[in-house]
Amino acid sequence: MSTSAATGPPAGAALRHRLAERGVDRTLLLALPAALAVIALFCYPFLYGLQLSFQPAKGGVFGAYRQFFADPFSRKSVWATFSLAIPASLINVGVSVPISYRMRRDFRGKRLLLALLVVPITLGTVLTAEGILEFYGPAGWFNRTLHLLGLADSPVQLTMNYTGVLLSLIISGFPFAYLLTHSYLSGIHPSLEKAASTLGAGWWQRFRYVTFPLLLPGLMTTFCLSFVMAFAVFPSAMMVGNPNGSTHVISIEAYQAALERFDYAQGSADAMIMTALMLVVLVAVTVLRSRLYRGSTGGKG
Repeated sequence: MSTSAATGPPAGAALRHRLAERGVDRTLLLALPAALAVIALFCYPFLYGLQLSFQPAKGGVFGAYRQFFADPFSRKSVWATFSLAIPASLINVGVSVPISYRMRRDFRGKRLLLALLVVPITLGTVLTAEGILEFYGPAGWFNRTLHLLGLADSPVQLTMNYTGVLLSLIISGFPFAYLLTHSYLSGIHPSLEKAASTLGAGWWQRFRYVTFPLLLPGLMTTFCLSFVMAFAVFPSAMMVGNPNGSTHVISIEAYQAALERFDYAQGSADAMIMTALMLVVLVAVTVLRSRLYRGSTGGKG
């Protein structure tokens, strides 16, 4: 018997076998185009903006960051952003739960209702904002109807303020929240509710003690995705809000610094602050989510 046969396979083959057991093999090359795209479209711009934020014209390395927090108007943009993103995310997730719960069953007109629920995905934020201006504006159909019915003597101000932006975020973000919530609910086997029903539990008890605990981890994931979309609000805040007042969000602060005042270091610093604040919320929700139920029947996707 030869020495190689006695000592086993070559070292290279053994290494490939160990890597394959951990899911590392040639099939990973299929992910190379996506990895290059992520590097080119996200990693490089992010790292370039990060190093640019530490190169302000004055104030030292952290001058741009100190300038942001030293300006009261800039600091208010943090509150304006959170005051829009968190309520919009909570409303979208909260409303999607009862609708998704009802849509699990078959009924007449279900397909039409489903189409109406998801059609805002095709509109985009800009077209949604224009629709809000046309429908809820001072001369829009909503105020005209109120005037014809004698319910309002003067137009109800629903645009160019906080309300208009919140409406836009709800309309554009709800379809994503609904589709995610519906998928998580579909992952909870109906037999669990049936078993609770045979034990005398009503529909509210079944939802509260069986369905909701299993669905909650998925809802927290849905909240994170909805929050990211809402936190990056820009077109709605510009078109149907008050960009120099109540809806002066961080994205507008960064845009004005970089593209109106041509202070790219300050604009990059504003964007980094926005990213850091977003990550704080996402990490907090993720940590809380990890403490919830972890099982094969959980609506975690």
